[in-house]
Amino acid sequence: MEQGYKGSYESVRNTIIRLLPTGRKYGTSSLPKPSALVTSWQATFLFLRRTEKLSVEELETLVHLRELHPEVDRTADLVQQFTHMLRTRTGEKLDDWLARVAESQIPELQSFALGIERDKAAVIAGLTLPHSNGIVEGKVNKLKLIKRMGYGRAEFPLLRQRVLHAL
Repeated sequence: MEQGYKGSYESVRNTIIRLLPTGRKYGTSSLPKPSALVTSWQATFLFLRRTEKLSVEELETLVHLRELHPEVDRTADLVQQFTHMLRTRTGEKLDDWLARVAESQIPELQSFALGIERDKAAVIAGLTLPHSNGIVEGKVNKLKLIKRMGYGRAEFPLLRQRVLHAL
C-alpha cells in the first residue's frame, strides 16, 4: 500500500491462494475423493471389449457401471451379444437379437436395430459369409487421401502418377 498499490488485501490474498499448489490455503483433507464416472467413450469401449481381455480395474469399472442402472446392464448385455455374433459369424441369431432390442425399450439401440432392418440381407451376409470388402475399402480410402492431398495444387498428370505409384 505504501508503494502505490490500489487493490485490497483480500484481492492479494485470493491471488496467492489461487497460486498455491493445492489451490487452497490449507492442504486437502484426507477424505478419499469419490471415483469419477467414466466418459461415454470409455463406457462404450468397456461394453465392446471381450470381458476376458479386460484388466482387473476395467472389469471392476464395468461391473460398477452395470450396477448403476438396469438399463445400462441391459445395454451392456445386448452390445456384448451383438459383438459375439460379429466375432463368431452367427448371423442366424440376428432375428432373436433384434427382438430382444425391441423389447428393451432403449431408444439408441432401437435406432441401430432399425438401420439393420433396412438392409437386413446385407447385414446377415456380413455376419455369416467369410468374404470381406476390406481390401477394396482400403484402396478407395488411400485413393481419396491422395486426391485430397493434391487438391488445388496439382493437375491430373501428377495425380495420375501419384495414384499409379501408390497402388
